[in-house]
Amino acid sequence: MKQWHIPKSGAILKTISSFSITEKIIFYFFLCVLVVSSFLLLWKVNQSFLVEFPTRGGQLKEGIIGSPRFINPILAMSDADRDMTSLIYSGLMKSNSAGDLVPDLAESYSISKDGLVYKFKLKDNAYFHNGEKVTADDVEFTINKTQDSALKSPKRANWDGVTVKKLNDREIEFVLKQPYSPFLENTILGILPKKIWTNFDSDQFSFSLFNIEPVGSGPYRVKSLKKDAYEIPTYYTLVSFNKYVSGAPYIKKLLINFYKNENSLIDAFKRNDIESISAVSSQNAEMLKKENGHRTIRAPLPRIFGVFFNQSQSPVLANKEVREALSEAIDKDRIVKEVLNGYGIEINSPIPPDLMRSDNDAENETDSKEKNAVSISKIEKALAKLKAGGWKLNEKEKILEKKLKNETQQLRFSISTSNTPELKKVAEIAKEEWEKLGAKIEVKIFEPGDLNQNVIRSRKYDALLFGEIVGRDIDLFAFWHSSQRKDPGLNIALYANSKTDKLLEDARKIENKDERMRKYKQFEDEIAKDFPVAFLYSPDFIYIIPEKIKGYSIGQVITPADRFLNINEWYTDTEKVWKIFTGNKIAKKINGE
Repeated sequence: MKQWHIPKSGAILKTISSFSITEKIIFYFFLCVLVVSSFLLLWKVNQSFLVEFPTRGGQLKEGIIGSPRFINPILAMSDADRDMTSLIYSGLMKSNSAGDLVPDLAESYSISKDGLVYKFKLKDNAYFHNGEKVTADDVEFTINKTQDSALKSPKRANWDGVTVKKLNDREIEFVLKQPYSPFLENTILGILPKKIWTNFDSDQFSFSLFNIEPVGSGPYRVKSLKKDAYEIPTYYTLVSFNKYVSGAPYIKKLLINFYKNENSLIDAFKRNDIESISAVSSQNAEMLKKENGHRTIRAPLPRIFGVFFNQSQSPVLANKEVREALSEAIDKDRIVKEVLNGYGIEINSPIPPDLMRSDNDAENETDSKEKNAVSISKIEKALAKLKAGGWKLNEKEKILEKKLKNETQQLRFSISTSNTPELKKVAEIAKEEWEKLGAKIEVKIFEPGDLNQNVIRSRKYDALLFGEIVGRDIDLFAFWHSSQRKDPGLNIALYANSKTDKLLEDARKIENKDERMRKYKQFEDEIAKDFPVAFLYSPDFIYIIPEKIKGYSIGQVITPADRFLNINEWYTDTEKVWKIFTGNKIAKKINGE
């Protein structure tokens, strides 16, 4: 056998053996130092070439209020429906965490110069959870079902008057009757698999088992679910879909639990039955803020809350100086602090501050002492406006009144709102502040369903404390155009102004965002002159997630379901790889490997 020897190793050993005990101790000490330092040096060099990279694995236990009934993109109505739909389905386009629309199932798209024709080409690697390919047939079927009046889809208005045409298996075309710049936003609608749903007619559609055992093409697919004695889903196990076109999610499993109300959700969170919760009140968010191992995520919601004045119902509110004084006197800072616990921002406009920040928003930076001074000043200014308009205090009844030709008009009206803790508190603050002016206010509380059906739809209110949700692509036509004053229009201030009508009509036809925003700025200026609403606040979206979740990014949130916009990029597990191999890692992630 061939033997190997270290050159001159015998001489080295002979030299070491000649050392005294002290010399040997010193020698071996420095030898150990050399070995350890060499190892540390090599380790450090190795680490400098390594990067931490997300790897697939882990799970998240999410809690949701309510029970899903329609996990179906064209029927989803509740937050629970929309949460589940956003995880299971995908559309031609999707919004990223920055609020920009990017292709999802679509490979590319084009818009004609006149803004009437939109063409989309599907990705060749788009699949449903059952292994079937996503084709133009599925897109055409989904839109046709959305337009079916018998189904009463909440998304139907978005597709009203749009002609859908399949060009080939991978290409689809939409033709609009007139230009509508926010149309692209509609294409985030999740696509249904035609082969599954084509067997259900309109009468059977909403009763299909696939509404609670859905098959989509989104980042997660249903592995299992549990139902209660009434066949209502209470728990879902979702697993990552390896063929999701935007990249298979890193987190392998989502465990979704449903709860009847916020109290039971919070109790489950405290017991560690769930790890993440959303849509909680600001009071509970403050309480849970100190929980270890979790972090509170906040994002501005494109929603505006205010008191909408119905001048047709209440003659006293037809006086511009009254509307102006009421808008001036309300203490918005107090509402944000006492009702929202700081989870919101004051507003002075029908456009959410995150979409178009008002010049007056700098007022939010003042400290509490300055705010108190401003509040006092506002009351004084508001009183001065009323007195200048001929309003005087009736000392006996302690109410402001104004003498007209045939009658004496008193500053008296009611505020109608929903039976929710937040809105009831806001209504009481408004009542208190306005009564400082010499007004007499009656607060009327209605259950949400009753408010919508019997108060709002019939426009039977003096003033309405309510909120409006504005989409990513601002389109205020339904909220402010004079043609929308009657139900089903959403112009709850019953506002009519020919100049703002023209601005709204023009804005929704303009493709260029900067030009469109200039129109809305002019609209905003016109609204500020008329005081049809006492604008109050825009709330924050609140999401509590465990510290273990990495890669989370939140931008523009329209509905709570938007917290999942980049869920395929979230991760809990990591591994370290050399930088030169990260490209391969990304490629494997996109391919679902």
